[in-house]
Amino acid sequence: MEKFIIKGGRRLEGEVVISGAKNAAVAIIPAVILSDEPCVLENVPNISDVSISLRILFEMGADVKYIGKNTVRIDATGIKEPIVPYEMARHMRASYYFLGSLLGKYKCARVALPGGCYLGDRPIDQHLKAFTALGAACAIDRGMVDAQAEMLLGSQIYFDIVSVGATINAMLASVKASGLTIIENAAKEPHIVDLANFLNSMGADIMGAGTDVIKVRGVKKLKGTTYAIIPDQIEAGTYMVAAAATKGNVLIKNVIPKHLESITNKLEKIGVNVEEFDDSVRVSVDGPLVKTSIKTMPHPGFPTDMQPQISTLLTLAEGTSIITEDIFDNRFRYVDELRRMGADIKVDGHVAIIEGVGQLMGAPVTAPDLRAGAALVIAGLAAHGVTEIDDIYHIERGYEDIEEKLRALGADIVKKNIPGAAVRKAL
Repeated sequence: MEKFIIKGGRRLEGEVVISGAKNAAVAIIPAVILSDEPCVLENVPNISDVSISLRILFEMGADVKYIGKNTVRIDATGIKEPIVPYEMARHMRASYYFLGSLLGKYKCARVALPGGCYLGDRPIDQHLKAFTALGAACAIDRGMVDAQAEMLLGSQIYFDIVSVGATINAMLASVKASGLTIIENAAKEPHIVDLANFLNSMGADIMGAGTDVIKVRGVKKLKGTTYAIIPDQIEAGTYMVAAAATKGNVLIKNVIPKHLESITNKLEKIGVNVEEFDDSVRVSVDGPLVKTSIKTMPHPGFPTDMQPQISTLLTLAEGTSIITEDIFDNRFRYVDELRRMGADIKVDGHVAIIEGVGQLMGAPVTAPDLRAGAALVIAGLAAHGVTEIDDIYHIERGYEDIEEKLRALGADIVKKNIPGAAVRKAL
């Protein structure tokens, strides 16, 4: 079993380069299936979720070759069967994007119900609603989702709730459908726009990505392309919070500052200095951290994927902060671990009340999911003493070279194998 061991109390200083966006990569990689030619993806993050996506393609018959650390060439024209088995899908929530891409290309798809972090009830009914509207027959049989259609026809799709996953799957399934598809109440996250830009670079006709109405006019063929994935706003936000929690001074490079606006605004209210440049931000602290209230919302609101990290920062702030989680039911699973480190947090349903304690203490903790794990890393960096974090495979699902990047900023963090323990791997 691997764990992180962190000796806290060191200010983070220097520069860090942000990797490609996990949430964009795990949508764009399945989208390559729709192309009638090979594609080259650049700025691909070296994380386990990406490895799983690429392995799924390879197991289905695609030719997958790395031509650089973060550049991969994919030829998906050799896919034999449009099936993603349980053993592949169970490790990653985003495996359901293969449903939309396989259905769009082959008019049939069979994909196991997805796994990934347990964050409460995340049904795929809105995904199936989109497929059905396009003319597919959908069923769930022994843990597998089946979608089949004689042909896909453009349609009007209205989502009952804003769903990033359903929006992406609707785009993937409709891009080769006959006629016009209008997706209403669509999600507006940056990776939605990135997927649309990728598909358009292959010859798709998608308008309105980034708004709540997306129009997709179906095309018959999609060509190969070379495309660079956007920087990861959540990785950038995590390093912004880590710099603030250690009262450091860090230049965070390869970012799109506009994507970080909701994070930047809250950090500034807490007392953090954020200076924006064309493709970087500098984060520093020269005064006290103070309380604030945060409510997670779909983009452009404050992202749920940053809630555990900024909550950790608020344990170090003066006063009482209120966090309202409006996206996922189980986003507060990290609270018990922070309490081990001296945090004063009370949870009532979807609301967490955080009393600032000023200082956390190192302790043995366990990462319950990806973003909670990142929050515990931040807590360990800021804490007095040694923090040991178990189940770090969750963290490595979404953060490329996190220990190397933090060490380059002055952190005392090592990854250690514990002899004699069972090895747990995400792959």
